[in-house]
Amino acid sequence: MTKDFSKFTDIINQFRGKVSESNFDARFSASSQSLSKTEKFLLKMELKRLSTPCTRLIDLRGLVDGECIAYEYAGGAHFLDDIAIKTFKENLIFYGDYTFGVYEAVRNTENNFRVIYQNEKLSAQATSAKAKAPSASEKRQYPAIFHPFGQHHNRKEERMNFAIGLRLILENNEVIDATSSDLSVDGCKFRLKSHHKLSVGQRILIRFIGLENEFDFGKNKSFDYQICLVYHDSNFQSVVVNRLSSELDDRFGQFLKDYIQGNKYRYKINLDNTISALKSRTLEQFVLPKSTELPVFIEKTKEGLLPRYVLTTNNSQDVLQYWQDENRNSVLHYLMKKERIAYLASAGFESKTLLVFSFVSQNKGRYFFYTADEQELKTNAELTKQFLGFAASKTSFAVTELNYLAIDPDRAESLFTVSGSLIKNKQSVHLPLSDDTFSSIDNLQGIVVATDITHAPMISEYKTLPFDTIDKALLKNFRHKRLSVPLDVFGLGVNYKNQRHEPRFEYKTPVLIEDQGLKLSGESLNFSASGLRVEVNNSSALRKGNIVYLSFQSLQKISSDFDLSQLPYEVIQVNKKKTIINLKVSVKQHQHIGRSFFKLLIEHNKDKLKPNEYSNLVPGLSHALRNLYASSTNTLSLIIQNSGRRYKTELLTSSTQKIELLAQMSQLSDRKHYYNLYPLLNNLQITNLFYSKLKEMLATDEPFTNILYIAINHDIENVELAVTTKLENELTSPQLKNMFISNALKRGVFFCIQTKLSRTNRPNMEYLIPELNYISSYAIHRGKQIEQEIWSVAGVLQLIDITKETLYRHQLIPVD
Repeated sequence: MTKDFSKFTDIINQFRGKVSESNFDARFSASSQSLSKTEKFLLKMELKRLSTPCTRLIDLRGLVDGECIAYEYAGGAHFLDDIAIKTFKENLIFYGDYTFGVYEAVRNTENNFRVIYQNEKLSAQATSAKAKAPSASEKRQYPAIFHPFGQHHNRKEERMNFAIGLRLILENNEVIDATSSDLSVDGCKFRLKSHHKLSVGQRILIRFIGLENEFDFGKNKSFDYQICLVYHDSNFQSVVVNRLSSELDDRFGQFLKDYIQGNKYRYKINLDNTISALKSRTLEQFVLPKSTELPVFIEKTKEGLLPRYVLTTNNSQDVLQYWQDENRNSVLHYLMKKERIAYLASAGFESKTLLVFSFVSQNKGRYFFYTADEQELKTNAELTKQFLGFAASKTSFAVTELNYLAIDPDRAESLFTVSGSLIKNKQSVHLPLSDDTFSSIDNLQGIVVATDITHAPMISEYKTLPFDTIDKALLKNFRHKRLSVPLDVFGLGVNYKNQRHEPRFEYKTPVLIEDQGLKLSGESLNFSASGLRVEVNNSSALRKGNIVYLSFQSLQKISSDFDLSQLPYEVIQVNKKKTIINLKVSVKQHQHIGRSFFKLLIEHNKDKLKPNEYSNLVPGLSHALRNLYASSTNTLSLIIQNSGRRYKTELLTSSTQKIELLAQMSQLSDRKHYYNLYPLLNNLQITNLFYSKLKEMLATDEPFTNILYIAINHDIENVELAVTTKLENELTSPQLKNMFISNALKRGVFFCIQTKLSRTNRPNMEYLIPELNYISSYAIHRGKQIEQEIWSVAGVLQLIDITKETLYRHQLIPVD
């Protein structure tokens, strides 16, 4: 007897779902004459089994190479991918109902990981031959779509997909017949042929021919509308209009409101606007908190343009701390001198960047900052090499790229795309910005983004520049004068959810840190009941996860009830300079004395302690600045999502598509509106490195940095031959790098991309749920699919274009 029916596949397919037909036995006997009686009997039983109704629910999430969505049939919800849904429908036709035949067909689709593994195991040669056909295309194309930030167009009313006849009357009395595509109380969208010339701002009269049987218009049959958006598609144009209401058409407005409310489940509600906004909010929430850029908001003052606010993330704290003096006062005005801001702002719509080279000298405990930008150095080639060689010899050497972003104050608000009356969880709705917030941003002129692009090979190459004959008098020209009164520059965090469980207060007191016989002296900067931040006098060798022991000498003098020595704390973060350490209490078996002491200290001194929260100065300010930055940033990010047991990279995001790398990837794509990620992912060593590193990372880890050298030759049609991508460690010397760059520029274009890989945080669903619930109320499958996509995001790869600095450096480095 055999239970393997694979060799009888043709007969099973021939008679699936037909066992109940009157001529089944005769036809089956004729088709199975060559089989033994035992085989005939088993095969007939198998066909009957496959036709038996099934009640099992199918959940393929994590079991197939594809995205699964909820698929309902006969009251049951299955989770299937596109291939499984197609298989389900095809087999329903044969079996007439959900049977075990349908169940097993869906469970054995070609993209099921179990089926893939079995096929590879049983026939490795056949599988490899089969895989060669699609791989030729797959190796050349890594398709991705682009979704922008900041697409939060506020829609105050529900808009219903509704096609009715319209008659448009233009200012010159020209009459045009059109058909609506959707309708709201105060708005409408319609399509018509492109040869009709309509423009934004134009006023037109609309007569609703298709509603004249539903509503008694009376004498006033036409209504005044204004065109607010026109976009073209092939030979047609879509026009969005807004009703210019008056007392005369209030009755019509009420009719539309009642009509939409009564028919919105019959006619589909237009969710495109809400879905687009929800995607933007989701991407911003994943990408912005992981940014390594430091956006600095520039304010117009009596003294000129000066830094005022800074948006910070855990990944950009090192940049902010670099530009602080020994008293932790901001010196960002050294980096962003008025002349540099003016140079960057003069670019207008053209993207202009500026490279700034810096180092910090210490004398008697005081910090002295030296900076020189490419414009200041370009007049003297010899001084340029000497300054850069001298600066690179310092441990504090840094290369910062400045980029200017214009801002639109109207983008400071990001209200939900549906009105508050339509949102179930009203407590989650963002409130409009206060007058204080608008007053705080009123004088902001733009954003200067500072990106630290320093990396070890770069420093090594600059160190080869000789500086023995450098003129110390000229060097002093690059040193900044210290201000007698520090500038107020406020730092606000990019947070979508407050991860801080306890209030934190600024407080300075001496701290002694001990770690395996090593003693470090320092001073606390701020504290909470369960943790504190300490600045040590000398660089430490402490790492995240170390357990250290703290003693508070000064606090011990004012408290005899607590023993404040040798208290265990865990290191949770150390800055790049190894001088600022974040710690939290380490509790194993007993209550932590430090926590008890600081709780009591806070309770008795709430009025005296200064909260460590700049955002409390103006509630809502951090949200406003975050929205302004999100709507302006031009740094590209690649979203990495879980797909079963693998990762997929199919989504790019930024606030603009005017990015040179994006344009090149569009040119390499064989599909319209898609971008080919081949320049980023074609090197197997690169993708393996990204994905293996991401599996090991935690959301709190520092970004994993790499440098990609990319050459693209558009004269060659074959993408595999046209594009070459190398990791920096593959180009082991300046000579090899120079050769790669030179060949790339001769044959086409060259890019040097610094990648920053981060594991993303869990999404804050409270921020997303109002719009997600609204979508789910009208399209439950779409809502579940979007929610799955949200939870599938695993990491973000920030793509920083450092081509300019790479070319600048290699023009200076001598190559034998």
